[in-house]
Amino acid sequence: MIRRLGIVRVAELEAHGVPRGQLYRLVRKGLVERQARGIYVASRHPFTAEHTLAQVAKRVPGGVLCLLTALRLHELTTQAPAEAWIALPEKARKPRLDYPRLRVARFSGAALTEGIETHRLENVDVRVYSAAKTVADCFKYRNKVGIDIAVEALRDFSRGIAAAQPSSLASHASAA
Repeated sequence: MIRRLGIVRVAELEAHGVPRGQLYRLVRKGLVERQARGIYVASRHPFTAEHTLAQVAKRVPGGVLCLLTALRLHELTTQAPAEAWIALPEKARKPRLDYPRLRVARFSGAALTEGIETHRLENVDVRVYSAAKTVADCFKYRNKVGIDIAVEALRDFSRGIAAAQPSSLASHASAA
């Protein structure tokens, strides 16, 4: 079951009828590894480059990956952020994670709830803002991420749109 679920929390296992004692026995036998507080994986779990993002999604279920982290997932930047950027409601408690480091952006209202996509990373549903919303948010939070990153993201995003629709752009150009 742990292999099928990928990264699991103790509460998820208990909901599937697996008691904590059995989980701890599996850890002692080396069949399951403890990744972080409350996070477990099968001992031969195939790690990907997005493993830390899947961990963040499990440990902060109310968060949404945003800004530099979302740009990286959408392949709209050459930057490799040193921390995972997540959006949380304005009054939400900041999560305490020893790893990875988190950078919290506070959103409210429609800015928090609109444009959320669900990506599947290592069998974990990860909430991330869409590419278009992320680019817009980079300009909104340009003082945090830097204007150069926002402009680079906009260029990469517009190139992606142009590459996806070459025939319609050519027809518009010939009509003009």
